[in-house]
Amino acid sequence: MLSSVDKLVAWVLTGFLAILTIFFNMYLLLINQRNYRKSAKHRLNPADFIITAISMASISLQVLTYFWQTMDVIDTVCRISLAGAILLVLIFSVKFIIFWSTAFLTFYYGTKLVVEPVHCYTRIQEAIVKHVHTVLAVIVVSGFTNCIPLLSVLTYYNGTSSGLSDCGSIMPTDTTGLAYVFYYVIISDIVPGIIMVKCSISISYHLAKHLLDMKASTNGAHGPKLGTQMRVIKMTLSLVVVFVIFVIVDIFTQMTVVLMRQNTLALTILFASIYTTVSAFVLVYGKKSYWKELIATYNLFLDEYPCLNSMKVEEVKTEPHEHSHGH
Repeated sequence: MLSSVDKLVAWVLTGFLAILTIFFNMYLLLINQRNYRKSAKHRLNPADFIITAISMASISLQVLTYFWQTMDVIDTVCRISLAGAILLVLIFSVKFIIFWSTAFLTFYYGTKLVVEPVHCYTRIQEAIVKHVHTVLAVIVVSGFTNCIPLLSVLTYYNGTSSGLSDCGSIMPTDTTGLAYVFYYVIISDIVPGIIMVKCSISISYHLAKHLLDMKASTNGAHGPKLGTQMRVIKMTLSLVVVFVIFVIVDIFTQMTVVLMRQNTLALTILFASIYTTVSAFVLVYGKKSYWKELIATYNLFLDEYPCLNSMKVEEVKTEPHEHSHGH
């Protein structure tokens, strides 16, 4: 069980994480907006479009989680429990959108990085990748339609456990409610997780094969291509690792709420905040030009204050892989 002090700590941490998440995601949005304005056709490439959608959803999630944590700490007697329940449903909807959009980004990079012989499956892949906007619209609509029924499972006020319980909490009272929660966990956590793991396995296999081909060939013809791909591969695999760790923790904490009837929902919300912060950092770091520009801006800011010069970060001129293979 979480005490009121534990909930306060979770609230403060969520606020700190919200600042970081909003910073990284606003940075991604501003860079993508600049790319959009610079492009001749005024269009974003599919990867940037998916990243823009993830960033907007991540900022929304952080704002919603902070509001929910605030209500959970302040409203101890559950005067506005319906508002808390609605916020919770919105949080789960946006979380669903982020997970599926991230799975879609991994899927997109998987199709671009891994060249497979043409068959039925690859044709389906190509068709999906061609309609990025439509797929994202379907993900957003699915997020809300799959989560709104959660309102029927939420307990708006649960006077048990000496007033420590969360006002709007997921505690199904019947088999239908329990079945729905299990359905939600499978559709929002496990299915996108399977897609991401499948894509990461094919990307890793492609990378291993590529490295073996490079060893075998003496002319180093594959070098430049691998140099430009390496950072994207690292980013995609990092996103998958972060996601898998989060899903395991998320399922465990949700089970403590649903099955053990504990008031640990604040932890579920806190872990969602941690996930958005880490994944936003991975997305910024994964694009070399974005990261380079961020470091340069940070160092320029420190130039204004000579006493902070020791906090400067060294700017990386070239990637080791590009340097060793790209010439």
